[in-house]
Amino acid sequence: MSEDTHVPTPSTHAWDSESYDRDFAFVAAYGETILAWLGAQPGERILDLGCGTGDLTARLVASGATVVGLDADKSMVTRFVQRLPDVDVLVLDAQQPWPAEAPLDQPFDAIFSNAALHWMPDADAVAASMAAALRPGGRLAAELGGIGNVARVQGSAEVAARHLGLEPPRWARYYPSPAQYAAVLERAGFEVRQLELADRPTRLSGADGLADWLRLFGRGAMSHLDEVEVTSLVDRASEVARPELFSDGSWWADYRRLRVLAIRQRDPS
Repeated sequence: MSEDTHVPTPSTHAWDSESYDRDFAFVAAYGETILAWLGAQPGERILDLGCGTGDLTARLVASGATVVGLDADKSMVTRFVQRLPDVDVLVLDAQQPWPAEAPLDQPFDAIFSNAALHWMPDADAVAASMAAALRPGGRLAAELGGIGNVARVQGSAEVAARHLGLEPPRWARYYPSPAQYAAVLERAGFEVRQLELADRPTRLSGADGLADWLRLFGRGAMSHLDEVEVTSLVDRASEVARPELFSDGSWWADYRRLRVLAIRQRDPS
């Protein structure tokens, strides 16, 4: 990591990076499709936006590309550094202005992002920064949650909160339709080349798969509740969701994924 790496204040969603790697390895495993869309080439300079603990970053490095990681969470970046000590990585909320200093001081040939952009509700700010970071003709390959993503999972927690008389989770997620996200990218100066929305029901590991999902991915959304309230809500949500989301001996999350390949055409407006 560069000595002059910029480390501003991270976002407020705190991750359990060990649980993420141990129990939710499918997040990286399902990145195969968007890696193929990216088609990283030796010698390219690539930004991994929302790099997490570095599973897919390692794949980009193995392609021969020079890679920079960027993530808003310090615990994720700590594990990233343990895995990839020779790769530059920054702790940065991509919704905030990006520093014009190393390692972001030179344009990138491509930006890769898997399962991260839906954590950034200010999509226009992120798109403008991505366009500014790319060389003209540079490409963006990204996968994020699409419209209706985990609607049943989140809905079960909201129903549970009502049953218990608790304030519901405060979901701060961005799940756009294909048309909505295409418009965001076009405003920033991208030309969209490929765009697809697909259902991807995802098996969760363990007998408490849904509860584990809610505790990790809903941690920030439930930060206004105390631990006793969170436990009650998670347990009740599992009861509510079981008829729809438990089958064949496993919990399933109702993921819907939006994949995009876009080319930077002009300077952001």
